[in-house]
Amino acid sequence: MQLFRVASLAAVVLGLAAQQALAVDITAAVGRTEKSTSTLRIGWQKDFQSRWWQSDTGALTGYWDAGYTYWQGDKEADNHSLSVSPVLLYEFNSENLKPYIEAGVGIAFFKHTRIENRKLSTSLQFEDRLGVGLRFGRQTLGLRAIHYSNAGLKRPNDGINMYSVHYSLAL
Repeated sequence: MQLFRVASLAAVVLGLAAQQALAVDITAAVGRTEKSTSTLRIGWQKDFQSRWWQSDTGALTGYWDAGYTYWQGDKEADNHSLSVSPVLLYEFNSENLKPYIEAGVGIAFFKHTRIENRKLSTSLQFEDRLGVGLRFGRQTLGLRAIHYSNAGLKRPNDGINMYSVHYSLAL
């Protein structure tokens, strides 16, 4: 029940923020870590509004991604993180379904420095992501792998990986 309350509050806050900005996508993702901690992520994306290296194959573009992630605790307490990242996306040309690959490096701030049995050591973590997916109309569906680490700023630097399915809708 707590997961539902947290997700509802985050959706309302992000929905209100999205109404203030133009051309944003609302995103939602469900995922798991390698130790089976469940995650729920709600966020928004703002397109770069630029395309580079356009060809018959596709084009490079990107977006800003900001989000809130709820990490459901197992033996340890639940955790929460806020993140922001620029993401580069290569979109292949196609009529209706547009496949893409994406990569980005951003930052995240965690409430607690422990997840599962992992010691993150710092609240500040770098967020590295790789993903694939399909764009169709105003919607996107994809798979994503995200690694969080403090890049050796403080020891121990256990880091954690999250694998998720995500969906976005352009407003």
